Amino acid sequence: MNPSRALHDVACLLLRLVLAVVFVAHGWQKFYDWTLDGTRETFTEMDVPFADVAAPGVAVLELVGGGMLGLGILTRLVAAAFSGVMVGALVLVHAENGIFIEDGGIELVLVLAGGCAAIVLLGPGRIRMDRMLVRWFSSEEEEVVEVAPKRRK
Repeated sequence: MNPSRALHDVACLLLRLVLAVVFVAHGWQKFYDWTLDGTRETFTEMDVPFADVAAPGVAVLELVGGGMLGLGILTRLVAAAFSGVMVGALVLVHAENGIFIEDGGIELVLVLAGGCAAIVLLGPGRIRMDRMLVRWFSSEEEEVVEVAPKRRK
């Protein structure tokens, strides 16, 4: 095994797991600590457009999508959705408050958006659930191969 490829896979897994913990915790908070009604009210107070739809949508994305990100299921798609939501939060809510989180600044959403953008660009790595599911559901006689272009001599 190529050591640099193995390090890439472990680094991608570590990044996904760290982001997943943060997103799942925030999704849990929106559902169970604040409740969806409280989250909707907070989004409305922050002038988030379409707060009635955005609040439950973000809560579901954070809770379910965070789990998917950690497990490595539809990783690039989920990471792209998170990047978009975090950029939206940065622009609509946090930008006017500076950088530091204690002032409601961009610090956390910027790091989360950057981490998710990195996953979109780098991919999820080979340690992921959807890769294992493909192997599991393929017949034993079939060999799962990664498609790569043939090199010309």
